Amino acid sequence: MSLTRSPSALRARSRDLVRLAGAAALCSAGLAWGQAAAPVAQDNPEMAAVSAQVQQMARDSAGRAGLGQARVEVEVGSLDPRLKLAPCQRIEPYLPPGLPVWGRTRIGLKCTQGSKLWNVTLPITVHVWSRSLVTQTALAGGTQLAAEHFTEAEVDLAAAPGLPISQPGLAIGRTLSRPVPAGTALRQTDLKARQWFAAGETVRVVAVGPGWQVVTEGEAMNPGLEGQTVRIRTESGRLLQGRPVGDRQVEVAL
Repeated sequence: MSLTRSPSALRARSRDLVRLAGAAALCSAGLAWGQAAAPVAQDNPEMAAVSAQVQQMARDSAGRAGLGQARVEVEVGSLDPRLKLAPCQRIEPYLPPGLPVWGRTRIGLKCTQGSKLWNVTLPITVHVWSRSLVTQTALAGGTQLAAEHFTEAEVDLAAAPGLPISQPGLAIGRTLSRPVPAGTALRQTDLKARQWFAAGETVRVVAVGPGWQVVTEGEAMNPGLEGQTVRIRTESGRLLQGRPVGDRQVEVAL
């Protein structure tokens, strides 16, 4: 079992889900009929139909993102009950700029046709459930991970930033950066950054540009830590900045 897409790709594929969830938000808030903000009864047939549509769109979105077995749930919250909004004949849902499209987020609701235009946001939570690795027992920070530390369970991919680690080979031998409880879905942020080389070591530098690639060697000016920038001095004395990508290997984009 492998999650092959990046978090950014999954979020991009989820945008249609969040936009459709806005339709459910309209029903939940009771705004399409110009009412004050209030939740709608669970047995409301229109809300049930929209919720079913949201669920189907969510499954389709997860499938396109490479998570065909993912189970997606959308929870629509309520507006502040103190809000008194003017009747509106046309309400457009939208995703406010900068907000995530899964996990805890908000949907914008904009009145574009009415006696008094308004613009509010409504809380929603998007859960994306899929099977992944979780810890079998509570583990202390500094634990070097082994195969017996893991089992497989359904986890909410949207519960925290980044995708959980889905393959044992990506975790075995790594060291925990913090204590984790039993049943935790391990993510890259739970692991100590790997040091691919030390300052002063000779490293292989791969410079990549549009349609070309150059390979050379240089001296690392600082330790090559996973996820951090490293400075390299080439044989000609030129200073470059790159990204450690493996054992004594650096990638530079020019």
